[in-house]
Amino acid sequence: MPQRVLVVDDEPHIVELVRYNLLQEGYEVLVAGDGTTALAKARAERPDLIVLDLMLPGLDGLEVCRRLRGEASVPIIMLTAKGGELERVVGLESGADDYVTKPFSPRELVARVRAVMRRRVREVATARPEGPLEIGRLRLDPSTHEVALAGRPVDLTAREFELLRLFMRYPSRVFTRDFLLEHLWGHDFYGSTRTVDMHVSRLREKIEDDPASPTFIMTVRGVGYKLRAAVEPRRRVRA
Repeated sequence: MPQRVLVVDDEPHIVELVRYNLLQEGYEVLVAGDGTTALAKARAERPDLIVLDLMLPGLDGLEVCRRLRGEASVPIIMLTAKGGELERVVGLESGADDYVTKPFSPRELVARVRAVMRRRVREVATARPEGPLEIGRLRLDPSTHEVALAGRPVDLTAREFELLRLFMRYPSRVFTRDFLLEHLWGHDFYGSTRTVDMHVSRLREKIEDDPASPTFIMTVRGVGYKLRAAVEPRRRVRA
């Protein structure tokens, strides 16, 4: 069975360009011109990968990505006309696996599709059932994709969840920024280690009592980050 790719863009010539090149590589291609149609097709057809434009009429690409991430783990490559780091990071924060900036080379996009597909196949092939992880008041359940702090649910993005799971699987181990970037985004990702710092910062805001003085995720100056193996509860001081 050929792998199925859903291409979402409101510019017909871009859709046709991407569709043609993916067909040449043996992929089955579905298309959509807006966010609402993209959601409907993704839910009905269950593609193996989605190429998703950031700027769509009505429901934009970021919202489509967020909604799909709440339902499935389908790989998503974001297309964006903006070249700034902030826009790329926002796309990745929403759950995208990779991004390509317009104007792009069709060969580069196809190469990104192949790379993300290969990475997902490896992840599925090597996946093993994993029980809940607990550190202090923090609990992460990989099977249900849920995180709780002192019994209260914590809403994390897909990247934040994977980052926290890695830390909790190996408490006290120091991870360099370069390792985290390659492990979570892949060697074909062109971003900087600043992306890692931003994700750690967002994660701290959600699980730490005081993000400026963290008790879970510690910075190892000049190296990277680690999770404390034993975390003492910290009470907030009320004014």
